[in-house]
Amino acid sequence: MKKLILGIFLILAGAAGGFWATADDDMKALVSSMPTDANVLFWNTAQRDAAFRAMDRIPILAKSNIIESGDDVYPLPKGAPIKIATDVDAYMKAQRTAGLVIVQDGKIRLEKYGLGFTGNGKWTSFSVAKSFTSTLVGAAIKDGYIKSIDDKVSAYIPDLEGSAYDDVTIRQLLTMTSGVKWNEDYADPKSDVALFNQHKAKDGMDVTVSYMRTLPREAPAGTKWVYKTGETNLIGVLVSSATKKSLSEYLSEKIWVPFGMEQDGSWLLGSTGHEISGCCIQASTRDYARFGLFMMGGARIKGASILPDDWIVPATTKQADIGAPGKGYGYQWWTYDDGSYAAQGIFGQGIFIDPKRRLVIASNSNWPKATDPNTVGKQREAFYKAVQAAVDAEAKPVAE
Repeated sequence: MKKLILGIFLILAGAAGGFWATADDDMKALVSSMPTDANVLFWNTAQRDAAFRAMDRIPILAKSNIIESGDDVYPLPKGAPIKIATDVDAYMKAQRTAGLVIVQDGKIRLEKYGLGFTGNGKWTSFSVAKSFTSTLVGAAIKDGYIKSIDDKVSAYIPDLEGSAYDDVTIRQLLTMTSGVKWNEDYADPKSDVALFNQHKAKDGMDVTVSYMRTLPREAPAGTKWVYKTGETNLIGVLVSSATKKSLSEYLSEKIWVPFGMEQDGSWLLGSTGHEISGCCIQASTRDYARFGLFMMGGARIKGASILPDDWIVPATTKQADIGAPGKGYGYQWWTYDDGSYAAQGIFGQGIFIDPKRRLVIASNSNWPKATDPNTVGKQREAFYKAVQAAVDAEAKPVAE
């Protein structure tokens, strides 16, 4: 028996040694700091540093679908370095930034990495994925799968009939004005956002639908804005139900391949097999920047937009008042009154788009807390303004 146990131990040790010898740096870091809690909101900083670059490689956390890329890559030529009146290295250190790509006038003006991350890696998006999901709604309308954003959500997700969502429209989901009660407190383990992905779904029902249909109403539909990740997950179920395609497949078909993303992406799945559409796309920082360019260019593929003609302007301008001067919420985009807009995710993920300056800033980070608008959040807003000022300074004529 002792010989048998020793033999098994040697075999396992040899297999582990072989794995370690062939594993890349990201996988080694992940194994060294493997999260023990399935809920990302309660991982420590070291666990997040290791996992955010490898979320689709943790099958005990979630399975994933591949977002396939094609052979033709959208070019991102290097331009002259942009002169920003900010210490970029100090900014990245304070933000705990893994990747920062600034594209202006179609050229990369700055590209830097930190936390041991590189341009070849993929970082998770968190709620940046919301803006991808809402864009697929527009594509589904253009393709004829969805009639109108004024349709009732329950017409596409029958399991919501009889719930507080029965009278909610797609438009109200997109603008997060359903009036259904929800708690998005990332620090509260009892909040809806902490609990709904761990919910045990009713037999045959999507896990998000199963959870969201139990929520009560707190205001008439269309009258109150409250940020709700669960509602973006409903939007994803709606798109999949309407198109009869997975979100990963539809995103690949409509944007990833034809626009020319550089790498395959991935999208994590919930317990019942749908993509977690309010979260969890994995992609390179450059490909996040490419998505910004795609939107800024009118969502055009070979000269024709994949979205309805009346989509981008309302999607990226204020449709709901969020109680912050100069800002608002569109169709799953954060909006600014100067015409710029952004996709944002917890822990410092973002795509900032400024059409007037032909500017896109893609960033991936691991903030100390999920969200902190008065410190790292405020600092990021100041950095956006500093980059805008740098672009404006270049545009001014040189005095004779």
